[in-house]
Amino acid sequence: MVCNTAPRVWAAGQMSCQVINPTLQALFAGRSTLNIERTLDPNLSPAPGKTSFGASGSVFAQLFYDGVEQFYCQANSCVQNFQNNTNWKCQNLQCTCRPGTTFCGGIPASNLTGAINTLAGTLEIDCGAVDPSSGTATCYFVQSTLQSLFGSSGLGLDGCSFGECVRQSVIDTGGGSSTGSEETTESSTLSGGVIAGLVVVGVIVLLALSLLAFGFWRQRAARRNGYHDIGKARVAVSWSNLSYTVPSGSKRSALALFRNRKKDGSGASEDKAILDNITGTVRAGQMMAILGPSGAGKTTLVEILAGKSKIGVTAGSVTFPLQSSEGRTSPRIGFVPQQDILPATLTVFETLLFAARLRLPENVPDTEKHQRVLDLLQKLGIDHIKDTRIGDVTGGKARGISGGEMRRVTIGLELISEPDVLLLDEPTSGLDSVSAARIANVLHAIAHDPVNPVPVIASIHQPSSLLYQKFDLILLLSHGRALYSGPGGFEPVHHFKRTGDGTVPEYQEGYNVAEYLLDVASDPPVSLFPMGEHTSSTIAVATSATEKVPGGDPHASHVHESLGDREKQGANENGTMVSEVTAKPQTNSVYATTFLTQLQYLCGREWKTLKRDKTLFLTHVLTSAVLGVFCGGLYFNTGITISGFQSRVGCLFFLGALIAFSSLSALYNMVEIRPLFLRERSSSYYSPTAWLLSRFFFDMIPLRLIPTIIVSTITYWMAGLAPDAARFFKFLFILILYSLGMTLFNFLLGTLFQNGGIAILLSALSALYQMTFAGFFVNLSNIPPVLRWLQWICPLKYTLEALSVNEVGSGLMIEDTLQGVPVSVSAALIMQLLFGFGLNNYYRDVLVLFGFIAGFGVGVIGVVWFMDGFSGTTTMIDTEQERMDPEGAAAAEVAETQVDRLSEVPLEIFCEARF
Repeated sequence: MVCNTAPRVWAAGQMSCQVINPTLQALFAGRSTLNIERTLDPNLSPAPGKTSFGASGSVFAQLFYDGVEQFYCQANSCVQNFQNNTNWKCQNLQCTCRPGTTFCGGIPASNLTGAINTLAGTLEIDCGAVDPSSGTATCYFVQSTLQSLFGSSGLGLDGCSFGECVRQSVIDTGGGSSTGSEETTESSTLSGGVIAGLVVVGVIVLLALSLLAFGFWRQRAARRNGYHDIGKARVAVSWSNLSYTVPSGSKRSALALFRNRKKDGSGASEDKAILDNITGTVRAGQMMAILGPSGAGKTTLVEILAGKSKIGVTAGSVTFPLQSSEGRTSPRIGFVPQQDILPATLTVFETLLFAARLRLPENVPDTEKHQRVLDLLQKLGIDHIKDTRIGDVTGGKARGISGGEMRRVTIGLELISEPDVLLLDEPTSGLDSVSAARIANVLHAIAHDPVNPVPVIASIHQPSSLLYQKFDLILLLSHGRALYSGPGGFEPVHHFKRTGDGTVPEYQEGYNVAEYLLDVASDPPVSLFPMGEHTSSTIAVATSATEKVPGGDPHASHVHESLGDREKQGANENGTMVSEVTAKPQTNSVYATTFLTQLQYLCGREWKTLKRDKTLFLTHVLTSAVLGVFCGGLYFNTGITISGFQSRVGCLFFLGALIAFSSLSALYNMVEIRPLFLRERSSSYYSPTAWLLSRFFFDMIPLRLIPTIIVSTITYWMAGLAPDAARFFKFLFILILYSLGMTLFNFLLGTLFQNGGIAILLSALSALYQMTFAGFFVNLSNIPPVLRWLQWICPLKYTLEALSVNEVGSGLMIEDTLQGVPVSVSAALIMQLLFGFGLNNYYRDVLVLFGFIAGFGVGVIGVVWFMDGFSGTTTMIDTEQERMDPEGAAAAEVAETQVDRLSEVPLEIFCEARF
């Protein structure tokens, strides 16, 4: 017979422990003793019924206070495991209070009957090794309710002594069959939701890797095709009966897409006619200048010819007759906008090379692209500044090249793809006469190239006499209608002298013809507007600047040949058949390069920008370091009292709020870079997805990830948070996820709203909303039901909850004194009581944050692809009141007054003319 005094049980053993807890002792100052009988296999006991009393695998416990039993507990289905410690794990715990005892109603103010009788579920008794000096060990009575009160270890038991009578043969044979072995290890399982989330994340990673591999394959296949000259086609531009109207009350709102046209009381439409029955033709080798006062419709006409998407109603047709196609079925159309939108940190050569690498086919060797850029620089006359940075004309960054040089770079961005048609919106506006003349010489050389002539159409606001003489053809607009369309030079003067004798001012010799035409168009008499059923055919279609009417006056101003007559002929001067290609809203719907190539060069440009303009990156890093020291000093070595725990959560909340507000810079970057994206997107440089990925990588890593790591690391260790490497990395992981989500959220606002002020306001308000419903300022359980649902769409709530759960999961205990009563409870209980956070919600919160990231990411891609305001095409109503000079507003009012005055002319005079 052997007397076993170790924690391990061979058959059936008893243990007796002292319950010493400051909180319980403050309530019950007497001596509390817990006696526990553990029965593994009663049949192995020397005298069943005397040396053992319970069934196999059972536990029976009694708590005595000053020698009086207070309550008892029992559990079954117990399994003993032992390795370093001896652990008993049992199921079906039931506890019963002895009514009238001290714990159970004897003292009404401290009645624990309700709490004790509800103890249920799983019970664990975990005991360490016996101290040889005292012959006792420390054990823990572990149950979920007790864990929430006293920490993850449960109720501590001190001075535990053990006793068991057992035969030596039982010890030699290993004891009861249900006893665990030395190799038995504790296992843990993941919940179904966490497993499902990990599967989803794994599938996403696998899909990303598959797409990357597919991208590599496509890129290599495209480059193996071999180099073929892309060739050029001789193309003419023809437009017939072209009209454009917009709802007057919603010119600047994309909501006009969804509004019905309104009628006034008389039934007249409120729609504004920006263009009305415009007809014309420009052949390869010709330059046309579109003249007219502000508000005449010049920009609108050019953009419609370029295929830009408009929110108004466009009528008529635009065709591109191919005079020589070289096997091509659709023309390449180059459009140069009025503004010079260029990357400020790149050099002139790098800017043009970037365009060449993305706009020329993938199979064109990079050396060939370099050579084309060098040739183009020489052709534009800017080869001497090829290594000069472009700079910023707004004053936000360092100045670089001049305005005229910027304009030539912008034209070069379109010429690099060798367009068949070149359209320009006021290419000389804002330039001095010398710079304007250089631009005109470049355009003249492009149009009259002896090998590859190109039709060039440009809207000109106020040309000089020298600039005016460069154009072969003139189209004069007034109030959206054509006053003249034909050869340039002095032909318009002769035309108005014949048709407007006595109604228009007489031309003074030596006066700038362009100025004279603008004077005529600014306040034209009604007689100059074509009338009758064949309005579109009475305005001449321009042919060659040297072409004359057979048998007519050599000074005839234009050839009366309608577009319909020319289409009926179906042949050009050489007798070859002419094919027509109808213009589409987006002229370049297929990208010249693969997705991976686009991402490669976009990332390369972002990297150069980051290296050359380090101000934002350094500001983020310096600010994060300073705020890290400030926050760490504010919460330095936070204590483990109740107020100290509240400070810990306050520290975590501060970090989340800091990330929410610092991510506003992502919104500013998006608003700042959007004009460049719109221009490049409209020219089919790259897909929106490639651009978003490059922006995300070079915004997230240097401006979000690195600063977050800096501020979090400094604050974490200075504040004295859980001193565990695993807890620190889980803490850092949550903050990075939140920063990722907030970056994408601000990307979404930046793409959804064209007005940066609105986007910034909404972002700031959303940060305040998140701070309100995060759970720090108000207990989530106490929010009124009508508003409680808002917490579920608050990313900061899940972030703060995950950070708090990670902190208390380290076994943090609160040691404090309340009104003289010492308190030693688990921080998890305080967290639940003060903030309403769930103890087991860490992995759920991680998956929810992943959900926010995925949702915001899909939203950004969807907005960029499908929203008109960010689709890469112009959606603003460009009536030229959007882009006019300082005097343009008054001119626009004059134009609108003139339209109203003309609309009052009797119908029999205007016939079918529409205004």
